[in-house]
Amino acid sequence: MTLTGPGGMGKSRLALRLAAQVRRSFPDGVWLADLAAVEKEELLAHTVLAAFEPNHDMGSPPLAALSAHLRDRRVLLVLDNCEHLLHSCAVLADTLLAAAPGLHILATSRQALGVAGECLLTVPPLAAPDPDDPRPVDQAGQAGLSDALDLFADRAAASLGECAPPQYGRTAALICRRLDGIPLAIELAAARLRVLTCEQILERLGARFELLAGGSRAALPRQQTMRAALDWSFDLCAPKEQLLWARLSVFPGAFDLEAIESVCTGSGLAAQEVFDLVAGLVDKSVLVREEQHARYRMLETLRQYGCLKLTDEAARELRRRHRDYYQALVLRAETQWFTGAQTAWFARLHQERPNLRTALDYCLTEPGEAQAGLETAGSLWCHRLGAGSLEEERHWLGRALASDATPSLARLKALWADGWLALLRGDTASAHVRLADCRTLAQALDDPLAQAYAEQFDALTALFQDDFARAIPVFERALALYRDHGDIGDTWATLYLLSLACCLAADPRAAALGKECLELCDAHGAQWSRAFTLWLLGLQSWLNGDTLHTVRHLQESLSTGQPAFNGLAVAQCLEVLAWTRASDGDGAQAAELLGAAQNAWEKVGAILPGVGRLLHHRAECEALLRETLGEEGFTAHMRSGAALTMEQAIARALNKPPAPPAPPEHDPATVLTPRERQVVLLVARGLTDKQIAAQLVISPRTAQGHVQRILAKLGFTTRTQIATWAQEHIPRL
Repeated sequence: MTLTGPGGMGKSRLALRLAAQVRRSFPDGVWLADLAAVEKEELLAHTVLAAFEPNHDMGSPPLAALSAHLRDRRVLLVLDNCEHLLHSCAVLADTLLAAAPGLHILATSRQALGVAGECLLTVPPLAAPDPDDPRPVDQAGQAGLSDALDLFADRAAASLGECAPPQYGRTAALICRRLDGIPLAIELAAARLRVLTCEQILERLGARFELLAGGSRAALPRQQTMRAALDWSFDLCAPKEQLLWARLSVFPGAFDLEAIESVCTGSGLAAQEVFDLVAGLVDKSVLVREEQHARYRMLETLRQYGCLKLTDEAARELRRRHRDYYQALVLRAETQWFTGAQTAWFARLHQERPNLRTALDYCLTEPGEAQAGLETAGSLWCHRLGAGSLEEERHWLGRALASDATPSLARLKALWADGWLALLRGDTASAHVRLADCRTLAQALDDPLAQAYAEQFDALTALFQDDFARAIPVFERALALYRDHGDIGDTWATLYLLSLACCLAADPRAAALGKECLELCDAHGAQWSRAFTLWLLGLQSWLNGDTLHTVRHLQESLSTGQPAFNGLAVAQCLEVLAWTRASDGDGAQAAELLGAAQNAWEKVGAILPGVGRLLHHRAECEALLRETLGEEGFTAHMRSGAALTMEQAIARALNKPPAPPAPPEHDPATVLTPRERQVVLLVARGLTDKQIAAQLVISPRTAQGHVQRILAKLGFTTRTQIATWAQEHIPRL
């Protein structure tokens, strides 16, 4: 089903409400993919894939991964804001529906997707009241004269608090009617009650709507009525607020004050003015402050409107400044990578994904900016190790490398990073090509740091081939180069890989190298790296037959930092814990952990478990579990483990109790509004919609709408079911 209609009609809210009400019909969940910030068609499948779980990234192309993920599931997928990606959304929907018989899609768009089997529902404006009706409506909308007036009263009460008048009469009704019942326009109007009276609001609306009524269908960015409402809202802002509104449209996602001050100031806006101007835009409902962070965002409709207020020259300059800021942010994160801020930077860069995509796209589409794209993409690779999305990172690295072949350290680093990720993805052919290019470029640059990258890459390739005799001495050369350069983070990474190679080669130096790795992490507070080092120590203990210390190290690793931003380490720990439980005779838990580990590998986008020698141990573990549990039991426990979320899998690995059950559904005190509870009691008495309307002094249409919403909320299809349910809950109604 596709919900269609002009901008501001509430399509997204309706879709989310509908999805919440029917969620019990979809045992595998209801998932939202918000496409508003997706500006490139090639990122659509990545965004939808990520919707099913943060950073969910299978080891295959995203559309194929989606098809495989959904094939045997009954799922509702909400695709929100499809209009700017219409063709791609249609192809994606058609492909997924063909691959997954249990999939249902609920889309919002200003235009139909044009997919076979699509059912269209045009979202109409809210019913506007008759301004000549003498009956008033109170703050909570209890009189139920119209949905539009109810919304106006509710938002006015939220804006004015205790100062809100108890009733709204003819002027408010006229405002709702003149705004054509468009929810967003009504909300903006009600918010202005903080500074204007209803009469003043009405006076300001007239000329604008008359001017744009019946205008060209080519009017941008939204439909004419929304353009009128936003023109009016824009005019209510002070000149500098208007200027900031327009400049903030450069941000495709959320942003903070630091970003605003860096990107949007100058040429009429001073940095010291930003806070007050942002506060003014929040107060005028132009900006929304996110609940958990001091970050702001703009509704996509308002953002597109702001874009129209920029000249082409101003827009280009803002995009450049936006790129400069986020490139500097990425480079700053890289310099602080091996510090106590390590985990915080992973979280920060994860938040900034929409802005980073826009910055990278600018680098790769604007002439002369490719080198900046190479620097930015090459510096993000480690973030992808923690947060997943390895395929997306390779997408950016591939575009950046293809856009500029100029010999530089930035290009060499991008080759090195893409080679790393290729090995983790199991793409050894691409890795060897990148290695050859990296070696050639390192020789041409004649730079010690370039040589260190090339040596480490060469050794890593040998490690993945179980060629420890070559890997160990090359890692040692790279380590010496990094130490001479003074880069602690690269020194730790190379020391870690050298220790892993020695561990797998049964080299007695492995323990001392691992201990040195841990000491470096503790000295610099690098918790993300510490989690990897603890896994390495756990692996060493397991290979030495010390299962007690294996479990201790691995459980400590899973409890270190924020596992959500360390998916690769989580996958490695679950994997080796499964081997340990299997060798200890706990086959059921071992199989569950193995299933959870496989799921974690797929989310990261890496092959499992990567290095050839470790794959051998994985195969031995599977064989032992099949023999112990039988094929059917092994498969069942694997599936059970694969179904766990990351948090549940970690809790299982730590032997923690499961999360408490969710609160019971259908509590009338929370599910139904006061008005709906009144309607339920009247339905239980056998009253028709017309009789309910007369009893509550509302229109029959409004009564019918209340009944339909009650049926949807309770998951019922008949009034008899409502009446039966009411008899069971009358004391609580």
